[in-house]
Amino acid sequence: MLHSLEHEQLLNKAQSAYSNKEYSKSLGFLNEVLESDAKNVQALFLIANIFHIKGEISKAIKAFKRVLEVEENHTDASISLSVLYNDIGYYDEAKKIFQTASQRVKINSDDDSLDDNHINKKFSLKHYEMAELYFTYNRYDEALFEYNKSIKLDPANLEARIKIAKVYAKKGFVNKSLDELVRLKNEEPSYLPGRIALGVLYYGKGDVLRAQTEWEKVISLDPVNSEAGMYMNLAKTATETNL
Repeated sequence: MLHSLEHEQLLNKAQSAYSNKEYSKSLGFLNEVLESDAKNVQALFLIANIFHIKGEISKAIKAFKRVLEVEENHTDASISLSVLYNDIGYYDEAKKIFQTASQRVKINSDDDSLDDNHINKKFSLKHYEMAELYFTYNRYDEALFEYNKSIKLDPANLEARIKIAKVYAKKGFVNKSLDELVRLKNEEPSYLPGRIALGVLYYGKGDVLRAQTEWEKVISLDPVNSEAGMYMNLAKTATETNL
């Protein structure tokens, strides 16, 4: 029988492995926890997420259901299960679970708009995670679909907009990629990662002056921005070499 401290140590190791995408290693630690505590919600939930990320949908659904059996008010598990049902076309089940989770959150708050926001951000994060997985395996159409879902649910997720531009570039639609990043810059001029990405795209197109303009603007707003500084040095070195 493991003590609570040993549980905590194993869970920390599992979370660290999960963060490093070492899913088999993470599962090993989590199964150790469950051997002595079959109802450990944290372990069960992390296992469900691993199955989801690996695309083992039936296992993920079963695992999220197990979390809810142990803790019926586990909002994140409810949302994850709803996302999965929605993705495989079980829309009625997805809607029912979503409404239940949403209502449960609202009961504990006086501000309904904040609750909707909370739920939507949870959905957005799940779609973003799936998009990242698709992108990793060069499944660009599916990645684009999931990134767009993520943004629709959480417009503040500006990183997803950069990723959409990257998907367009990977698919060979450079002008679409450029349009996305220019629009992002115009709407969010202080969002520096967007300007850096726009500069990289300009540089890739051979428009070095525009690229440098974007990076210089970043440095003027954030003088210690190492990424923009690196790209500026790269551009200067390339220009001097060509001369």
